[in-house]
Amino acid sequence: MKTTLRFIAKVLPLVILLGGCYVLPMDRYGNPIYPSPPPSYGEKTVPPSPAKKAGPITFSARLYPDSDLAAETGVITGSVTNMLTGKGRFNLSYKGETFTGEATRVSNDSRRGVASAFSPTGGYMSCEYQMNTPRQGAGTCIFSNGAKYKLHLGD
Repeated sequence: MKTTLRFIAKVLPLVILLGGCYVLPMDRYGNPIYPSPPPSYGEKTVPPSPAKKAGPITFSARLYPDSDLAAETGVITGSVTNMLTGKGRFNLSYKGETFTGEATRVSNDSRRGVASAFSPTGGYMSCEYQMNTPRQGAGTCIFSNGAKYKLHLGD
C-alpha cells in the first residue's frame, strides 16, 4: 500500500505538469505545421488529394535609391523566383537594359544570401540580402556604375 502511494505521489505531479503539453511540428522556417482534422462520422468526407510538390515561388523585387547616382533612375522593379532549394533567379530592367542573374543562400545561414546579375552590354550588379520568410526579405544592391539601392523582396 505504501509503495503504491509513493508511486502515485511521484507520478501524479508529472501527469499534472505535462497534462496540458503537446508537440506541434515546425517547418524549417519556424512555422507550425497543423495536422488536418480527423474526419467526422455522419458527414460525407472527401478523400484528401494527392500531395503536391511545392514549386517555385515568384514575387516582386523593388530597389529604392540609396545614393545620388541611383536617385537619377528612381525606383527599379523586377521579379524573383525562389526555387525553394537555396537558389533563385531574378531579372529587372535598369536604364533600358535587362539584367538577369541568380541568388544563392550563404552556407550555414538559411536566411542570408548574395545575388549577382549581368546585362548583355556588360553592366552588372551585386546584392546582399536576408529573407524573413520564403516570400519576403530585404538587402542592398550596387550596380557597376556605382549606383546604390535598398532592396525589398516580396509583395
